[in-house]
Amino acid sequence: QISWTPLLVLGYLFYLLLGATVFQLLEKQAETHFRDQFQLEKLKFLQNYTCLDRQALEQFVQVLMEAWEKGVNPEGNSTNPSNWDFSNSFFFAGTVVTTIGYGNLSPSTVAGQTFCVFYALFGVPLNLAFLNQLGKGLNAHLITLERWVQKPGRAQVQLAIFLTTGTLLFLVFPPLVFSYVEGWSYGEGFYFTFITLSTIGFGDYVVGTNPNKHYIPVYRSLSAIWIVFGLAWLALVFNVGADLMEKFLQLKRHKPDLSLAEGATTKLEDEPEQPRIHIPS
Repeated sequence: QISWTPLLVLGYLFYLLLGATVFQLLEKQAETHFRDQFQLEKLKFLQNYTCLDRQALEQFVQVLMEAWEKGVNPEGNSTNPSNWDFSNSFFFAGTVVTTIGYGNLSPSTVAGQTFCVFYALFGVPLNLAFLNQLGKGLNAHLITLERWVQKPGRAQVQLAIFLTTGTLLFLVFPPLVFSYVEGWSYGEGFYFTFITLSTIGFGDYVVGTNPNKHYIPVYRSLSAIWIVFGLAWLALVFNVGADLMEKFLQLKRHKPDLSLAEGATTKLEDEPEQPRIHIPS
């Protein structure tokens, strides 16, 4: 028997090293270009406005950065919609309990920060229990669908229907809506969709934050509801992938015995048929 745990650890570390190398190759040069361009723009600004010196400009840039960290968009004016109206607050509450945490908005008061800690302390387990129930419902639906499809290879048909339907509802159609409402390209909308539903949540793209656009009041609330159900679907997909990978390693670890396989086949013929796919909730 071969222990696959060390190989899995090495494979995991190799995957991280591979990602770090690729991201460095793809992004470092662009970052250097944007940094040089930003410094050039600051020099042009000082040349056009000679009444300012470099120290005053750096102080103003610091003010802009602090405003952005507090959730205030420097673009626009004081008439921009509040980040803490009910719709935005509902959206923020959803990002807390789902552990997405975009990072573009956070409580700035001590009372708000304290409440956020306890809200997440009880809300994250509640969200996990809720997603677990959604996963069980999807699992039951898959089993019912498997019993309905009485054909050879029905397990593959069932899984294909599940993946295709979920992909259309949560990954293909939503970027079209976000592209229309936010003015993003479809690629940017798809990137935001996957980064959000996978709870990675970089915060570089967030819906409903453009001060130059007028959003309907329930836009971000509906987005939060879409996120919750999309999380349940994508988490189930990830669990299926993890389950298949574990089963693959188990098959590699234990070689089948023909005599045992024949006995198991005879036993299966005598027992009622069971669902072929196990979808972990």
